[in-house]
Amino acid sequence: MVYTVLPKKMLIINILDILKRYSDAEHRLSQKDIIDILEREYSMKADRKAVKRNLMNLIEFGYDIEYSETIRQNKKGEEETIYSDWYLVRDFSDAELRLLIDGLLFSKHIPYNQCKELIEKLKGLSNTYFEAKVRHIRNMPENLPMNKQLFYTIEVLDDAINEGRQVSFTYNEYGTDKKLHPRQNSEGKVREYLVNPYQIVATNGRYYLICNYDKYDDVSNYRLDLITNIRLLKTRSKLMKKVVGLGKGLDLPKHMAEHIYMFAGANVPVKFRANNHLAGQILDWFGRDVKFLNDNGETVDVRVDVNEQAMIFWVLQYGEYVEVLEPQKLREKVANTVVKISNKYAKVREDE
Repeated sequence: MVYTVLPKKMLIINILDILKRYSDAEHRLSQKDIIDILEREYSMKADRKAVKRNLMNLIEFGYDIEYSETIRQNKKGEEETIYSDWYLVRDFSDAELRLLIDGLLFSKHIPYNQCKELIEKLKGLSNTYFEAKVRHIRNMPENLPMNKQLFYTIEVLDDAINEGRQVSFTYNEYGTDKKLHPRQNSEGKVREYLVNPYQIVATNGRYYLICNYDKYDDVSNYRLDLITNIRLLKTRSKLMKKVVGLGKGLDLPKHMAEHIYMFAGANVPVKFRANNHLAGQILDWFGRDVKFLNDNGETVDVRVDVNEQAMIFWVLQYGEYVEVLEPQKLREKVANTVVKISNKYAKVREDE
């Protein structure tokens, strides 16, 4: 085998690369292991002293490298220290990286190719042994309709929020052709949204913008993956204290609990009765500010402040086990919705 002579300054870089690719707490390397890999993959020869010296230099430079020391007697009967079990301590454990990767896989808004690129970058933070643990990436769907402007939209909104500036954008919805179509005004022209952005949040597998539609004085929520053609404007954003519901600033946990499906519109105080086994689901959806009342061991009354339309959706989701008690107007809306659903299925039974 013919070896390419590499500059000695490359030795320390190659040793660091070996630690990144082949070591962790479960895969520790001896100096001989490092020497063998240097020769096999980098066409570079080095002795133990050179390897140890460069490892110690890396530690001195601030790299978090662990190793073990053992004392033994050499052939001359003298005590000497043996250094072994070298490995690089990583910023993220494999479990943490898997959690981040699964978060990307479960997301509903990141385009497939961008998601795949991000996962490859995360995999690069571990070593060669990590590859086998994330093969489930192949199960990702490739044919979902996606908005490729999403990351750019996030960047612009980050700047707008940090600088306190307005943005304008086109807001879209998917058609049966699986493509985004811009919302139009009464004249049939593409509608421009002028908003004052305050916060980006992630919920239900998607990103949302909490903001104020400049024409009105209440809070609005927009899905980021439905936004296109965003522009950062020079005009200053409306102060939060001028927006109904944000007079004391944005209480994010409260806002999220009251907007469980991120619908816009007013919140209402709601009282409903639910089977006790739903207690965990109720806490998951509405947070720990809910009030449980009249627990009889089978059912419990619950008080929450929540967006009215979102509450209708939630009740339908758990309909068999939930009954809206107050307000009467909401109770009637739920009842009417249930009747409409029942009539649809009754018609199906008649047709059969």
